[in-house]
Amino acid sequence: MGDLRGFLDIERAKEPKRDPGERLSDYRHVLTQLPVAELRDQGARCMDCGVPFCHEGCPLGNLIPDWNDLVYRDRWREALDQLHATNNFPELTGQICPAPCESACVLDINSDAVTIKQIELAIVNRGFEEGWIVADPPEERTGRRVAVVGSGPAGMAVAAELNKAGHTVVVFERDETAGGLNRFGVPDFKLEKWVIDRRIALMEEEGVEFRCDVDVGRDVRASDLRRDYDAVVVATGSRVPRGLEAPGSDLGGIHRAMDYLYQRNRWVAARDGRPFRDLEPADMPGGEEISAAGRHVVVVGGGDTGMDCIANAHREGPASVTQIDTYAPVPEDGRYPETPWPEAPKRTPSTYALDEGGDRRFESTVTGFEGGEDGRVARAHVAHVLGKREVVEGSEQTVPADLVLVAIGFTHPEHEGALAQLGVELDDRGNVHTEGWETSVEGVFACGDARRGQSLTVWAIAEGRICAGAVDHWLCGTEGMLERQSIHEATAGEGVVFGPPAEAVTPA
Repeated sequence: MGDLRGFLDIERAKEPKRDPGERLSDYRHVLTQLPVAELRDQGARCMDCGVPFCHEGCPLGNLIPDWNDLVYRDRWREALDQLHATNNFPELTGQICPAPCESACVLDINSDAVTIKQIELAIVNRGFEEGWIVADPPEERTGRRVAVVGSGPAGMAVAAELNKAGHTVVVFERDETAGGLNRFGVPDFKLEKWVIDRRIALMEEEGVEFRCDVDVGRDVRASDLRRDYDAVVVATGSRVPRGLEAPGSDLGGIHRAMDYLYQRNRWVAARDGRPFRDLEPADMPGGEEISAAGRHVVVVGGGDTGMDCIANAHREGPASVTQIDTYAPVPEDGRYPETPWPEAPKRTPSTYALDEGGDRRFESTVTGFEGGEDGRVARAHVAHVLGKREVVEGSEQTVPADLVLVAIGFTHPEHEGALAQLGVELDDRGNVHTEGWETSVEGVFACGDARRGQSLTVWAIAEGRICAGAVDHWLCGTEGMLERQSIHEATAGEGVVFGPPAEAVTPA
């Protein structure tokens, strides 16, 4: 800690964003970056608090005070080393992570948290700009082969770590390019896809092989993977959406949020000349392209996916956008009673999407839909709720709706295909059950959302890293490369420990 009064004398800098009116006309990234001098000042606000609860908030156990101080001292190269010690992909978390570390910052008790996320992104950006981040293939190979099913952040992390250990890793991805939901479920204005491409290219240069457009369970049998590889890692994510139980929810024009986001992200990819899958009408829900252009859009759900739908709709020129959120309005202090410090808040007063427009209706729920003459949805019936469940009698209103996007989360991974063929045991929530990261099938492991349920990118990376250590240990015993490199020491934040039963890293 170089500046003893930094947290007293320097105020938190707001996250720099492009003007909402300007960014509505394109799909470029919403965020910009603070100048270096201001980033150094923000690093000086880190207060040497004795017990850095930011470690508790970060699933990766990132060495946050260390690299904050190094940025303050203008020692960026060392800051990058500290950042990469615990996080394989800080360019991802620095853009799309909701920063639970900041919610756990001691300053956030009665002031404004340190701008951890901005500093993290600036460090990794500087690393690429200066040419410090280059491919680092292993010096030797173990002769063992590992198949990873799924190329989202969990699959990418487990592949990167196992490759570092010298194992030959092949990642199978059913979509046309790697990246998982970060590529197709997150819009470009939150994460431009060249960022993923850059990291995938580095991993390929280091020796990781990505086989895209290969659906395990359909294009290749899971039994073939078990035969041809020494270990298999399931990192398929949690992709089965929750259904909307309301009368009329089967009307035309009512779609799952991810169906809409996948189509729009592929549209942006096609416009930019990037690889994409040109879906035929028969492959589209309802046999049609899902577009918000000129429509009255209702988004059901108030989380990140719902916000991404709102922002995507804004860029298409909708007639209106209304979001239905069961949560109560955000209290003045920014925290609900059920999420006190250091817990991450469930909602914020505004978001990047709502800054661009739209009407958020708190404490509301959809009670049903009404169709028009063409069999498509025309109106949504919305009522006031108490405690997110109790509908207030007589409070129902009608909202115009000719496109409804349902963004109320996911239940569990898809059971058909790979999981069914592998024969792995499931837990009572429908996720892959593991003991010490190994499934009920010997040599088959699981990590990320497929194992823990719907969660954050930062949790997926943390799970991938730890799972890689377990796979390496299973393949090589105490001679495993990852144990020799003491990866477990780098990820020893509270709740993130090396190689225990899965329950040890599941938050309450």
